[in-house]
Amino acid sequence: MAQSYGSWSAAVTGIGLVTAAGHSAKETWREVTTAPSPRGVRSLASLRDLPCDFMYTVEGLDLDGRLGRATLLLDRFAQFAVIAAREAVADAGLDPETWDGARVAVVVGTAHGGLLYYDEQQAVLSERGARRVAPKVAPLSMPNNATGGICQDLGARGPSLTVSTACASGTDAIGTALGWLRANRCDIAVAGGAEALRSPLMFASTCRMRALSTRVDNPAAACRPFDAGRDGFVVGEGAGLLVLERPEHARARGATVRAHLAGYGSTSDALSPVAPDESGQGIEAALRAALADAEVAAGDIGHVNAHGTSTVMNDLIESAALHRVFGDRPLVTSTKAMTGHALGATGGIEAALTALALEEQLVPPTVNLDVQDPDVPVDVVARTARPARFACAASSSLGFGGHNAVLVLTRA
Repeated sequence: MAQSYGSWSAAVTGIGLVTAAGHSAKETWREVTTAPSPRGVRSLASLRDLPCDFMYTVEGLDLDGRLGRATLLLDRFAQFAVIAAREAVADAGLDPETWDGARVAVVVGTAHGGLLYYDEQQAVLSERGARRVAPKVAPLSMPNNATGGICQDLGARGPSLTVSTACASGTDAIGTALGWLRANRCDIAVAGGAEALRSPLMFASTCRMRALSTRVDNPAAACRPFDAGRDGFVVGEGAGLLVLERPEHARARGATVRAHLAGYGSTSDALSPVAPDESGQGIEAALRAALADAEVAAGDIGHVNAHGTSTVMNDLIESAALHRVFGDRPLVTSTKAMTGHALGATGGIEAALTALALEEQLVPPTVNLDVQDPDVPVDVVARTARPARFACAASSSLGFGGHNAVLVLTRA
């Protein structure tokens, strides 16, 4: 029997992923753990002439075929969210036709929401006039388009919420769902994050901030977390959703439990709209809060899926905080080199990958890590996945505005 951690953990019974690495959890996991380099990086015509004109994109996914007329009322990020939610629910062995929808909650995190559709219709307004603007701009551009879309698609009538804490959004959404399950506000929660940022305006602005990689000569090698030659992050798109259940609910229906969500910690730097706190006190406090919530000792953590954005300062700050909390033991990775930095979706995607790492006892590699920065004081798994034995793992996220969020998961 697996060792039990924490006084109350939610059961992770379903996983759904749509990423640049794959259209499902199985495809994404296979690509993240076996591919020698990312295959989903593309230059976009809409970003032409910008210092960074490339991103990780979801290609070849038949959105119309998968969603039918529902695509008409969903922005791209929400379409990803609904597809990932469907996969997670099916993986959990649940049937929306027969469950008690009033006891099903939905919490989705996103940083930008339906900005893509907003941008498209802003161009219509400028070029063709107000009478040509679509009447559905408001619902499709709202950040809650994904949350509402999932609720409608699955018949989930319990509490629902959209969380927007920049790049910590997906992690905070899952942490919020954990609190609702503990409070008995629901029996089942579908939680995670979704994003599809292809906005030239946002890309131009982030380029001006010098946050994006400008390695236009080799985009596939541009995202290189913890590498000595890193120069910025690369945007990704996609969605990661988990099905979480109250443990007694999962037991009663004989569900297969993939992992346990044992703890959540959240803090704010209270410093700057964009600049990280170089002391790393905020992320360190979030790490310690998540451990305390899970009733897990730092020495129990065998793997950390780090935020690891591939920006010079953030990687240094986060890795130093990880070392202060955990020392040399955990195997650290950043899967963003395979999925891109999917902003508000990243916490959902990486929580899913952390659950899979626990299940498979395999730590995904940080591809593109050729020479680890000597100032990064943790054991980063580079280039090749590493088998390991560990019962506890953490997933961390940091967002603009000083948001820090951490989840602790344990093996089923």
